Amino acid sequence: MASWLPWVNRRRAGLRARPPSQEWREIVHDRVPMTRALSDGQEELLWGLIQVFLSEKTFDGCGGLEITDEIRLTIAAQACLLIVGLEVDAPYPDLEVIRVYPSTIQVPRQEWDGWVVTEGPVPHLGLSSQRGYVVLSWDAARQGTADPTDGHNVVLHEFAHQLDAESGSTNGAPILPANLYRPWAKVLGHAHDQLLVDVHAARPSVLDPYGAADPAEFFAVATEAFFERSQRLAGDHPELYQVLVQYYRQDPATRRR
Repeated sequence: MASWLPWVNRRRAGLRARPPSQEWREIVHDRVPMTRALSDGQEELLWGLIQVFLSEKTFDGCGGLEITDEIRLTIAAQACLLIVGLEVDAPYPDLEVIRVYPSTIQVPRQEWDGWVVTEGPVPHLGLSSQRGYVVLSWDAARQGTADPTDGHNVVLHEFAHQLDAESGSTNGAPILPANLYRPWAKVLGHAHDQLLVDVHAARPSVLDPYGAADPAEFFAVATEAFFERSQRLAGDHPELYQVLVQYYRQDPATRRR
């Protein structure tokens, strides 16, 4: 989203045009192997988004974690990889803070079964909020990108939720081109139903079983598979893969790994 303030647009244009240092390039290529398969044009777009992202978002180290360039770049590169094809002026306009913990995050929760209230911490590897923040486990973020083919990536997952929330609600449908809403609902709805069947039958799938929870989680899980297990997703769920290609305007299955 372009700003109505000319000086903001000028500053962003300057950031997008600024070449990254060789040290930063090496960190991203080493920590986020998926970026090595980008074309020169896509990599240039990615670095422009990373520069704006790092300038406009705050990273908070929590639980004693000290924020380093490695942490900032590893997370920013993955978040911005999602939107390389979306022609955005500024990445994730509603996001302000990325809170990073050293490892698993313990989140307090209360449950009421109608008779008894149960309290206790619930472990999470990441959380996405519509209130302007994302929470990540650094251990999980680092492990998720180390193997770009396992289909598990907490950064891609939580930032897919951020894209989903930009539509006004987290319901598995981000802001889409007008002609994509109908096929999106049909294809993702069918694929979600199929995943439910697979989970109940204990049948393995290229999609993480967690995606059966609800449409929002399905979109986040499908995003992980789209970027990390693209060729298998294209083979097992060709309609789902093509709808995601149309949304993300990327075709990772055709990239040289």
